[in-house]
Amino acid sequence: MQRTMSIAYLTSTYPRATDTFVRNEIFELRRRGHRIETFAARRADASQLKSEMLRQEAANTTYLVSGKLLRTPASALKLLVRSPGRFGRGVRQMFETRPPGLRALVWQLAYFLEATLLADLMQRGGIQHLHNHIGESSATVAMLASELSGIPYSLTIHGPYIFRAPERWALGSKIVHSAFTACISDFTRSQCMIFVPYAHWSRLHLVRCSPDASFLDSKATANAGPSRLVWVGRFCEEKSVPLLMEAVERLVSEDVAFQIVLVGDGPLRPEVEAWIAEKGLRDVVSTTGWLDSQHVREQIVASRAMVMPSFAEGLPVVLMEALALERPVISTYIAGIPELVEPGVNGWLVPAGSTDRLARAMRAVLEAPLEQLREMGRAGREVVRCRHDTTVEVGKLEALIARHAIGD
Repeated sequence: MQRTMSIAYLTSTYPRATDTFVRNEIFELRRRGHRIETFAARRADASQLKSEMLRQEAANTTYLVSGKLLRTPASALKLLVRSPGRFGRGVRQMFETRPPGLRALVWQLAYFLEATLLADLMQRGGIQHLHNHIGESSATVAMLASELSGIPYSLTIHGPYIFRAPERWALGSKIVHSAFTACISDFTRSQCMIFVPYAHWSRLHLVRCSPDASFLDSKATANAGPSRLVWVGRFCEEKSVPLLMEAVERLVSEDVAFQIVLVGDGPLRPEVEAWIAEKGLRDVVSTTGWLDSQHVREQIVASRAMVMPSFAEGLPVVLMEALALERPVISTYIAGIPELVEPGVNGWLVPAGSTDRLARAMRAVLEAPLEQLREMGRAGREVVRCRHDTTVEVGKLEALIARHAIGD
């Protein structure tokens, strides 16, 4: 039995509709009796707070960037007086890990001020360990706050954004200074290995993300085979929705009868909706905006399969959710996705960027016999149950935190 701990969780923005992987960990750790305090730099947009649970999480989260501008200088002064040695080491670390350029220095100073506030709040709140999700700005704040407070920190690395500018975000330094770094896939762990010396590879641990337990706990609904596909995510360049629309247009031109529902929001949504109207495809493609977990589940169950032709990813939890609900998936040969999706067993994988291969895979799904889809769905549910069980993965994280958390 693990001792109960007081743990701070930090992200840049919390809670968001897409942050199921973070909430799953927080809720499971709370269920195990640990006190979890959530911190974020900024609030999520109100459009993402689609449930009472999300609104409650937002109400209970401490935001480091707020209208109370006097909090950070006061915290900095308090830390300087209380522990000048730590404060000096924090200042040195701030300069050593900053990217080049004047603008970058200004941002680094802002992160340092956020870190002083977080360090002060954690010390006053009796926090024993700080865990951060995502490796960019919030991880910078976490690393600095750990140095300033003496409270150990860890981080979970997902990708893909951190791997585009690892030197800019001092990924290697963040891993070396961490008590441990959790990686959501073998692929993610391999990328982290590139940026740290071999002597520090032991800090890298595989802790997979998991879908909400309700996706596995609920009785699976047999695939009834409607000519309907679903996509869930953020309308952004990485998710490749325009390529998906090209594949849709090709299938329509080939007289394939089907519908596809796009669940989510983001900067490319107006462009995609304009394209749908221009092509006269409103009877084929529909958009819903952000939905809560229950309505996402309903959209997946009402579909034959999920399609996600991403250009860049970590390992999308929404693919796990679809497989847990016994719906096969179409995705791409990138990042950690091949660790989850096995072609011909629980889904289809296509080369990223290939409209032709994507359209062919979508057609194969739409024409596949129901029994084939059901068999693939059952295989998908089993792989999620075996590799992405919340209790197992959070148990790994809990043990790592307990090994490094400061004593009472």
